[in-house]
Amino acid sequence: MDGDDVRGLRRADFPVLRELPTRWSDDDVYGHVNNVIHYSMFDTAVNGWLIEASGTDIRRLPAIGLVVETRCRYFAELRFPDVVTAGIRLERLGTSSVVYQLALFGGGREEPAAVGRFVHVYVDARSRQPVPVPDQVRGALRLLEPSADEGTP
Repeated sequence: MDGDDVRGLRRADFPVLRELPTRWSDDDVYGHVNNVIHYSMFDTAVNGWLIEASGTDIRRLPAIGLVVETRCRYFAELRFPDVVTAGIRLERLGTSSVVYQLALFGGGREEPAAVGRFVHVYVDARSRQPVPVPDQVRGALRLLEPSADEGTP
């Protein structure tokens, strides 16, 4: 989903939803969560979920996921003390890369306050050369795939 289509996303479009509390320091002088915090929430949501879903401390794998691209479109303000819900879904799984689509929902709303894209490229932890997505991560990513019976009556 690209362009204005992402405005139509709802919580139900994401197989994983994670709650992230805002902090006092997240609000900027304009009285809303600063844009840089959205990226931090994306990073926290994806990596926290990967650790839980894989049952592995991903920091200790021989291959690590480096963020090579992030993007965010903002539609509404988030504010402290909101609890933000981050939606995570798989956009694309390649040999050495994973593309996530994310959304941030505030205040129990169904429409996203922000929608983003987050790309991990897996590299050898020492050489930093691209390697296949680790099996532990690939296994967790299966949880983000649409179910086989989706769309079937």
